[in-house]
Amino acid sequence: MGDVNHNSNAGTHRWADRTDFGDGANGLAVAIADARAASRPLIDLTVTNPTRCGFVYDMAALLAAFAVPTALQYQADPLGAPGARQAIADQYYGQRDISISPDRIVLTASTSEAYGYLLRLLCNPGDEFLVPEPSYPLFDLLASMQDVTLVRYPLRLHDGWRVDWEALRACISQRTRAIVVVHPNNPTGHTAEIAEQAMFQAVAAEFKLALIVDEVFLDYPIHDAGPLRSFAGPANVLTFVLSGLSKVLALPQMKLAWTAVCGPESEVEEAVHRLQFIADTFLSVNGPVQMALGSWLPLGADIQQQIRRRVSANLERLDVLLAGSVCSRLPVWAGWSVMVRVPAVMPDQDLAVLLVEHCGVVVHPGSFYGMAAQGWLVLSLIVQQEEFDLGVTRLITGVDRVCNVEPCL
Repeated sequence: MGDVNHNSNAGTHRWADRTDFGDGANGLAVAIADARAASRPLIDLTVTNPTRCGFVYDMAALLAAFAVPTALQYQADPLGAPGARQAIADQYYGQRDISISPDRIVLTASTSEAYGYLLRLLCNPGDEFLVPEPSYPLFDLLASMQDVTLVRYPLRLHDGWRVDWEALRACISQRTRAIVVVHPNNPTGHTAEIAEQAMFQAVAAEFKLALIVDEVFLDYPIHDAGPLRSFAGPANVLTFVLSGLSKVLALPQMKLAWTAVCGPESEVEEAVHRLQFIADTFLSVNGPVQMALGSWLPLGADIQQQIRRRVSANLERLDVLLAGSVCSRLPVWAGWSVMVRVPAVMPDQDLAVLLVEHCGVVVHPGSFYGMAAQGWLVLSLIVQQEEFDLGVTRLITGVDRVCNVEPCL
């Protein structure tokens, strides 16, 4: 037999480069695992799973939607069940006075899957898409798994977060295919107001790019700021607007998201046509959940109100606790997270490890989201209030004592 070319580090099999994710271990993950293995109690200020945060769901109404004959019927439709898409058009966008045809809505199991579909739709291997920084680190994995290149455009902190338009333009190359807008941004809470939305559309039109707009936190303005304006609706450029049940109904386990396709009619028709083939390959969306959607969407108002109250209460308490400490927080306009400024005395990853080991509190380092490597921590604002209070108290004590690393349990 002839020579066989093997990967030297792959044992008996050759793995795709796109799945080389490393061992996944970092100092913070190891510290958390060690604390749990030793049965040391931890207060987790990074929890963003609403089903673990003590909110009250209308279980009877949620489950009743499954107790109907249609829940057992399977009628595959690549774009998603027509009734579910109609419910999104009428109940979700209709209440915002946005007219979208259900034929322009594509259902997926998650917004992550929707990103995957869109990158396959828009990009050849090696093409580029732009994402904001700071932002949630999901995009790195998406780029790797879809064989495209991620390019970051900066959000600048100056009297609030603002897009650096000159820097964004400098990021655009011949291989750029789309600009991702996270509205509201996670974790900064930055929202794209009307003028900024118009600017995104102008830049996309100038360079013949698509917009991919992640609006999963759109229903969570802070301090009764009023409804946030969606990118969905008439647009002069091809625009894909993403949302889903994970945040709209605080039901991440129900695995249903949607993409509203907007823009020039000829481009929208072609995009939906191609997405139909992509979606038909997988047919990933849960059938009973699609059947239930029309009954579920009206339940969103209550759970969203509960979450907004929790976020506001935790922010108010955070301000009280931070007063007089060496820590401060940034303003936040929407979403579930807050950024805390701490003295830049060590890398934030190291600080997060010390807070686990000596204070029993878990936080995200700002660098996890693309912030500078020192001086930033990110907290979830939907943690139950008693835990939030105790966790922030330990965080402040730990930061105050960081030079001596004294136990604060």
